[in-house]
Amino acid sequence: MHGYTSNKDAYLKRLRRIEGQVRGLQRMVDNDDYCIDVLTQISAATKALQAVSLGLLDEHLKHCVAQAAAEGGEVAEEKIREASEAIGRLVRS
Repeated sequence: MHGYTSNKDAYLKRLRRIEGQVRGLQRMVDNDDYCIDVLTQISAATKALQAVSLGLLDEHLKHCVAQAAAEGGEVAEEKIREASEAIGRLVRS
């Protein structure tokens, strides 16, 4: 079981909402909407994705990494490395 499993429905709802935002962006571009309006909506979709990713990261740290840390050894080192790399990717995005 993954750390986010208990909140899976909420994550799926948020991702569906983001999917709708992206479809709206496609329509905006197709309709030749004003550039700043499109950029504003891109910013909103980006922030929504960032919120989902931070939530998933939090769940991962509380569940997967904490469990591995309790076990110790190479498993813990691997989970911590994975989490650090994921944080690095999020910071760069």
